[in-house]
Amino acid sequence: MTKYSKGELEEALEALNSTLGKCEKAILKLRENSAQHTLMTRRINAFRIALALVGNELQVND
Repeated sequence: MTKYSKGELEEALEALNSTLGKCEKAILKLRENSAQHTLMTRRINAFRIALALVGNELQVND
């Protein structure tokens, strides 16, 4: 696996958090059970997983 610097990981966390927040706001405007809502739900879950993985990597590097 590629090694990233602490700064790169922290920058990634900021970007992921920002995009996650935008997705969480956008999903409120989507009709439930629509394809767009399903896609956004999956996207939000993926961002949460990515945040956890990056957070774990930061802890390992400390």
